[in-house]
Parts: sequence; C-alpha cells; structure tokens
Amino acid sequence: MNSKEGDIAARYREHTGRKRTYILAGLVLLFVASILSIATGSVDIPPMDVVRTLAGYSVSTTWDSIIWNVRLPQVLTAIVAGAGLAVSGVVMQSILRNPLGSPFTLGISNAAAFGAAFSVIILGAGSTSSRIGDAVTINNPYVTTVAAFVFAMLVTAIILMFARIRGTTPEVMILVGVAMGSLFTAGTMFLQYFADDVQLASMVFWTFGDTARASWEELGLITAIVAVSIVYFIFNRWKYNAIDAGDETAKGLGVNVERVRLWGMIWSSLVTAIIVAFLGVIGFIGLICPHMARRIIGDDHRFLIAGSIVMGSLLLLCADTVARVMMQPYQLPVAVLTSFLGAPTFIYLILKGRRI
Repeated sequence: MNSKEGDIAARYREHTGRKRTYILAGLVLLFVASILSIATGSVDIPPMDVVRTLAGYSVSTTWDSIIWNVRLPQVLTAIVAGAGLAVSGVVMQSILRNPLGSPFTLGISNAAAFGAAFSVIILGAGSTSSRIGDAVTINNPYVTTVAAFVFAMLVTAIILMFARIRGTTPEVMILVGVAMGSLFTAGTMFLQYFADDVQLASMVFWTFGDTARASWEELGLITAIVAVSIVYFIFNRWKYNAIDAGDETAKGLGVNVERVRLWGMIWSSLVTAIIVAFLGVIGFIGLICPHMARRIIGDDHRFLIAGSIVMGSLLLLCADTVARVMMQPYQLPVAVLTSFLGAPTFIYLILKGRRI
C-alpha cells in the first residue's frame, strides 16, 4: 500500500469512527435521559436514588414500587417503541426509495389501528375500565396483534401492488398510502358509530398513543418483535445500500430486490402492528427520526440503522417525559405531543436540509 492509499484508508477510518462516536454518544445520552425520566413525575425521586434502586439497593418501599411497577416499564416501552418505529421508517424509506415513507404516512398505522379496534369491539379482545390511565385493557393480546398485523399487511400488499403496476415512484406510494389511511380511518369511525357509549369513549381514548398502558408482559412481547426485526434489518444493511443506488444497480450486484422489498415491508408492518396494538397510534417518529439521523450520520445503512434506532428511542423517551409532567397531575398521551412537534420539525428539516 502506497502513501496515498494509506492516507485514504486513514481518512476512511476517521470518517467511520466519527459515526460510531455519534452513535455511542447517543447511547450515553439515552441512558442519562432514561434515569432522569424515571426520576421525574408527580413524585420526584432523586436520580442517584433511582440508580441505587435499579442496582438492587432499596431506598424506599414507595419509591421501589413507583420505579419498578410504573416508571421503568413506561420508560423501556418508550425506548423500544421509538426504536421500532424509527427502524421501520428508515427501512421503508430505503426499500421504497421514498423519503416520505413511514408507517404513519403510508397508512399502515391507520390500518393496524383499525385491526386493533376491530378486535376490541367486534371480537371482544378488550375490556373497558373506569380508570383514566387504562381505559382499555387488552384481554387477548395475540388476537389484537394478529388483527392489527393482518390489516397492516393488507395495506402493505396494496402499496406494493400499485408500486409494481405504476412504477416505484414516491408520488404513487404516498397517494396510495394517503388513500388507505383515509379508508381505514373511516372504518375505525364506522366501528365507533355502532359501539355503545362505554366502548366509544374507551376506543377514542385508546387511539391516543400512550406508552403508559404497557405492562411488563406486553413490553416483553413488543421487545421480542422489535429485537428480531432489528437483527433482520442489520443483516440486510448492505442490500439496502444497494437499493438506494437504484433497482437495476442492486440487481446487477446480485440483490433480489423484490424479495428484499417484500420481507422488509413484512417486518416493518409487524413492528408497526405490535406497537399500535398495545400503545395506539404514535405518529411522526418513523418519519422524522431517520432524517434527523441521516443529517448527522449519512446514508450508509451500516450506521444509519443504528443511528435511527438511538434517535427514535431518545426522541420518544424525551417526548414521553415532557408529556408526563407538562399537565400534572394529568398525563398527556405522548402521541399528542409527537404530532404537535413532528410536523414543524419535519418542515424545518425540509427547509434547512440539503435534501430529505
């Protein structure tokens, strides 16, 4: 290796090392935000006492109960759900070659919400409660998840069908996604129209995405699906890089574009379905987090996937923490805050960025 090649190799190592540093810094920031989130609420707990409690040293019986039974599951749910939505968004944007691709904009979240509402009202998978923090309890999470997944996959199949017929253009996929989102929103309203008063109030409350309603059992199921999907996406990171260069280029490199696109949409839809089934619709995380990570890390999926995961977890956790304390003693559903913040943030990224 001559000196010029050695200089190029050194600069490349410095370039990739900088990206790894950004990701590690994000993980450290996520850990700090997690401790502060657990410590913050209607009952404030000193952060050091949170650390001691998590390390196994009991400081207060009351604080132990609050941390282990209430706040830690909510914080972990926000982290896992943010990671799942963000990684689904970055994969959809890649395999569809569409910067506006996300479970929310393509109508997949609306379809999954309809499936979950259908299972709760028609199939009896949910029961109602008079508690403000838990208006709907999912009695059979598997039925709800399967119903949400079926309708999410229905929209996925329609989008892929139109993409194949009309060509993989951003306009076609966004228009089909908007149409499907409107259709299934109307379907959800149709179910609500024939529901009784208690079911109607419960389902309207349920559609507000909220991380507080997940228990340890539900968190375990969400985490398992998200973890497996992340492993699959990381395994295919080079194929996503090839697809970014164009379908013909990817095929020339030996990538089965149709198969990668199909399975990528299947796993993204499954992640969306499981999150919507238990937490409700949480918008804009899957849309803006990949673009925020892309501005810092770049388009290389070797780093972009990990960066989007960290960004999604951090953003949803911070939003959930703010929603928890801004209207005390009431807790604002995090989806309300992400929707308020997501739209102007995305517009800002469009106006300030080189491209989205």
